[in-house]
Amino acid sequence: MEFEKLIKERYSVRNFLPEHLKDEDIRKILAAGHLAPTGCNFQPQRILVMNTDESIAKLKNCTKCHFNAPCAMLVCYNKNESWVRKYDGALSAPVDASIVTTHLMLAAHNIGVGSCWVMHFDPQAMRENFNIPEEVEPVALLVMGYPEENAEAHPFHSTFRPIEETAIYETF
Repeated sequence: MEFEKLIKERYSVRNFLPEHLKDEDIRKILAAGHLAPTGCNFQPQRILVMNTDESIAKLKNCTKCHFNAPCAMLVCYNKNESWVRKYDGALSAPVDASIVTTHLMLAAHNIGVGSCWVMHFDPQAMRENFNIPEEVEPVALLVMGYPEENAEAHPFHSTFRPIEETAIYETF
């Protein structure tokens, strides 16, 4: 799909068919995340794929914003594998994980898989339910699946602030 069309048409899907994603589709989506740029190419991302009834049942213990999606990907980063900014010690890994999540989300839409980026989840519940090690930090949850025929964008999806309010040239 043409990039401009892709970014205009993608929306947060909250109504899914009850079937798990095909392995081929998961591989395509993960391949896009694998190509995402990361600080110094350290690739600290770790992606937990949940595509079984059992894993989705566990996910429902961690968030109310699962929208009954049949699949999900939890994007995390390994704290010990991040590039560190020398001036203030900031880690690139949270940004890296967000870039990876964006790649996953756009790749999913490109092949007809709907997704919704969810921040409303309990990281500790995720750790406990999925045995996530302490050095791995959950950042973003993509609930996903094949959209129902009646799936549509939220009314606010096409509402934007004027670009003059969000892009500042040279000085604040």
